[in-house]
Amino acid sequence: MREIIIENPVVAIMRKVPMEQAVPYVDTVSVCGIKAVEVALNSPAALQQIALLKERFGAEIRIGAGTAVTVEKAREAVKAGADFLLSPSVDEDVLCYCAEQNIRLLPGVMTPSDVSLCVRYGFTVLKLFPAGDLPMGYVKSLKGPFDQTDYVAVGGVKKENAAAFFAAGYLGVGVASNLIPKDLLSARDWEGAKQAVQSFMDEIRR
Repeated sequence: MREIIIENPVVAIMRKVPMEQAVPYVDTVSVCGIKAVEVALNSPAALQQIALLKERFGAEIRIGAGTAVTVEKAREAVKAGADFLLSPSVDEDVLCYCAEQNIRLLPGVMTPSDVSLCVRYGFTVLKLFPAGDLPMGYVKSLKGPFDQTDYVAVGGVKKENAAAFFAAGYLGVGVASNLIPKDLLSARDWEGAKQAVQSFMDEIRR
């Protein structure tokens, strides 16, 4: 996971994106430099989307499966072709399964106890969720006692604060609806969507 996030510090989160929009969505973010995409498993046809995107983009794009909250969901996502998994919380069964099967997992944490459990199973790159509801310096507090860990901010990340998360010490960010406004998706305005994503990336680079 560390290698994936270092290479892809911005992860686009697809949640409830219609099947027919999956490929143009990934095309759009890819053109702007985002090469890692999470498909939320609580979206309609999520497994079919993962399989479709892996077939279409191959190794060019890292396709993750989010909301992997059970071993069954994790197993199904990997079978569909997911390169890595993400979860909003810490489930010990999922941690154990992914550790035993050598599956890349970005588990969701918020408390020191969450972090400690993940580290016990060998996971040191973690998803801090909901990052936008926590003080910006919270990540440094966690990295004090758990200095081997790094974090990806998810939840509440937007263009106006994305750069601040990196400045605070986060390794990466995950962005959902704040990346491409819903009205642009509804209108299938892919040129407008491209401009929105490019503006987001430009703000981070600045």
